Amino acid sequence: MAMGNREDLLAGARRCLMEKGYAGTTARDISAASGTSLASIGYHFGSTKALLNAALYEAMEEWGSELEQALAGEASSGATPMQRFEETWVRIIESYVRLRPLWAIQFELIAQMDRMPELRESFANANRQARLGLAALFDGLDPVADEKKALAVGAFHQALLGGMAAQWLVDPEGAPSAQDLVEGLRTITAGLAQA
Repeated sequence: MAMGNREDLLAGARRCLMEKGYAGTTARDISAASGTSLASIGYHFGSTKALLNAALYEAMEEWGSELEQALAGEASSGATPMQRFEETWVRIIESYVRLRPLWAIQFELIAQMDRMPELRESFANANRQARLGLAALFDGLDPVADEKKALAVGAFHQALLGGMAAQWLVDPEGAPSAQDLVEGLRTITAGLAQA
């Protein structure tokens, strides 16, 4: 009996994650999706959970790259900071369509973090790096020059990304548009300027 191909298993596990979620995926699902035997999971990964985690990390790296592309897109020539913010959010909102399964998996896993300490640690480390990256992408902040400020600014953007994703997952038609975000930001900053 062939022990199966590691890459086939990862691809099958990723397909299952997108279609069934983390908790809903079984070893049999992965075996069927990858065209490999159940024994190949143990041979290559030791357990179904280890395979799912490896597939999840791979998918999250892809998600990070896609999000980075959305954030790093070129702004219109001569655009104001507010216009660049809006243009960036148009691209991010468009990415929610392509990345919907990955956002859904993230929320599923967040709800299960207390039962998955190994994922909690991985997500915590990824969160920190994401904050630094978001501060650099959105605001051009150098995380090495002022890490504390970059973490604070990145946390703001991360909260906005996650909040928008949650609204989009629940009600795509009623979720705020990029223009809505700009209007909200203008109103909030105007109020803060008066304080």
